[in-house]
Amino acid sequence: MAKGFSWPFLSSSLTIITFLILTLAAAQQQPLYHFCLDTSRGNFSRNSTYETSLNRLLSSFSLNTSNESGFYNFSSGQGSNTAYAIALCRGDVNPTDCFGCINNANAELRTRCPNQREAIIWYDSCMFRYADRSIFGVEQNREGGPSFYMWNMNNVTNVDAFNQALDSLMYSLIDTASSGRTSLGKFATGSERVTDLQTVYALVQCTPDLTPVSCRSCLTQAIIFIPQCCDRKQGGRVYSPSCNFRFEIARFYNLTAADIDTPSAPAPAPSPPPSNDTTTTGNKSDSSRSRHAIIISISAVAFALLVLSSCIFIVLRLRKPKMIAQSEATEAVDGIKTAESLQYDFDTIRAATDNFTDAHKLGQGGFGAVYKGTLAGGKLIAVKRLSTDSGQGDREFENEVRLMANLQHRNLVRLQGFCIEGNERLLIYEFVPNGSLDKFLFDPVKKAYLNWESRFKIIGGIARGLLYLHHDSRLTIIHRDLKPSNILLDAEMTPKIADFGMARLCAADQTQGATSRIVGTYGYMAPEYAMQGQFSGKSDVFSFGVLVLEILSGRKSSGFHNGSNVEDLLSFAWRNWKAGTAFDLVDPGLRDGPRTELMRCIHIGLLCVQENVARRPNMGSVELMLTSYSATLPLPSEPTISEIMQRSQDLNSEATTPTRFGNETSVVSENGLSITELYPR
Repeated sequence: MAKGFSWPFLSSSLTIITFLILTLAAAQQQPLYHFCLDTSRGNFSRNSTYETSLNRLLSSFSLNTSNESGFYNFSSGQGSNTAYAIALCRGDVNPTDCFGCINNANAELRTRCPNQREAIIWYDSCMFRYADRSIFGVEQNREGGPSFYMWNMNNVTNVDAFNQALDSLMYSLIDTASSGRTSLGKFATGSERVTDLQTVYALVQCTPDLTPVSCRSCLTQAIIFIPQCCDRKQGGRVYSPSCNFRFEIARFYNLTAADIDTPSAPAPAPSPPPSNDTTTTGNKSDSSRSRHAIIISISAVAFALLVLSSCIFIVLRLRKPKMIAQSEATEAVDGIKTAESLQYDFDTIRAATDNFTDAHKLGQGGFGAVYKGTLAGGKLIAVKRLSTDSGQGDREFENEVRLMANLQHRNLVRLQGFCIEGNERLLIYEFVPNGSLDKFLFDPVKKAYLNWESRFKIIGGIARGLLYLHHDSRLTIIHRDLKPSNILLDAEMTPKIADFGMARLCAADQTQGATSRIVGTYGYMAPEYAMQGQFSGKSDVFSFGVLVLEILSGRKSSGFHNGSNVEDLLSFAWRNWKAGTAFDLVDPGLRDGPRTELMRCIHIGLLCVQENVARRPNMGSVELMLTSYSATLPLPSEPTISEIMQRSQDLNSEATTPTRFGNETSVVSENGLSITELYPR
């Protein structure tokens, strides 16, 4: 009598067959891009404990049954040798294709990044990443995480109409995706009519572990790159670990319940998504039907085998100890750290700064000195040591700790910790190597490092930081002391807003406040604040406008010599604007730059410094003006800077002293719609 197959053997065989079918189906997909990331802990060695954890983690994906959400979060190992992984499929991809894409990405990434502790890969249908730290619930854009963009090589004809339609569509989709109102989680698709003959289609998605605020923040930061990567283009995409978007003039996604079609948009044809075949020869209807029938049959068989093998596997697996996948979030519900978790020991900071010696001193501020420090592990920090007779005191110190502990954004300086011991009050920040903006902007030699591209990047970064403070953070915060010395520049000249000792915290629904204690720096203070103590987000907008004009001109806002006359910057800017010679404001080193962009920024700066608070734009509008050239700018009114300067000095406003803390690749789009070029950022 012939021997039959054992159940374990049959189960293993079916699992292998299913996996092979799914892998073959996904093998035709090519990755869009991948990153093998270096971490502070370096690469792992062969046969290490971390490699064992990682291999166990990755193998668990190939054994796991697909789920409806298309989002996976796994971990394996213990302590510092724990490996974490996240996978996400596009919201319109069916579970079988999703599972196949993830397993393909899993195998491909392990091959491409053989010994990196952290890596990420994107396909058109899915994203897969792993790391040696918890990545669940962390908005990667705020950490300056790996990302890239692609664009369609073809240009649109009606640029203004296209940009208006795209702006409207993208913000509508962001609202839908961040709210999570659809059955597909933080995913939305939709279309908007551009002209009678053209429609733009778009897709946005966040990883479901993000909070609504973090999802909105991630997507808002992503679409800022549209003018940089995809201006005038018929299509484009931006990918980051936490979110992504794409737009095209032809529908590239499957219609789902998450689709948003505006009333004015023509209904898309009920055809399947475009195939990868970009050429057509002769009549293909019969071959297409045959091919579709084969694909459907294979998918059905694969799904049936998957269900059967999974059931058998689960029964057999019950006899063995279960490997529990741990899902950890490193922070609280909104990713907010408590102030108590940031407290440092005084002796630790004293040792890091070599007992606060002058050799480690970075600068002297109005509230005390700032020192460079090196912690035991080699991490660089900047330590703000408040002087005992400083005007800040306990109230401002506690204010800065409380605010900074709750803020996480790439354009804000990150608070690493604080220390209180006796009369000592220390604030420990991330070390920002290039110091403050004023050290470059107003230095005749160093300003040469700030070309127009760098300055525009700084303006945009400050705008995004303020937008986060005013609108996108859990708290509503008015900075009240925005100036070049409080803008720090990292190694890539990315701006970071610093010094929150003067900041005011407002309730979520509060738009303005008043104080009898005027603090800040005259020359940057809005008139309603300098003269009446009234502050709001529009007060920071005024300061931002002054900053923009300083960045454009390379001149300080306070009196500068214009020939034999001494004139303030806002008066000079307005006089030239009225005379039609506004370009004379521009730093001579920038005058070979794009004149349209330069003039637009002058226009935005003057809109921000208008005396009438209601006429000033908010930071959301400012960011739109900076990133979308379809936005129409109103005419500015005259600022009353001379009166402000005089009244500010009469009020003896507290002026603070500056402190400082111290691949291109080309690919072809596999969707058959367009040829794209790709750049990581």
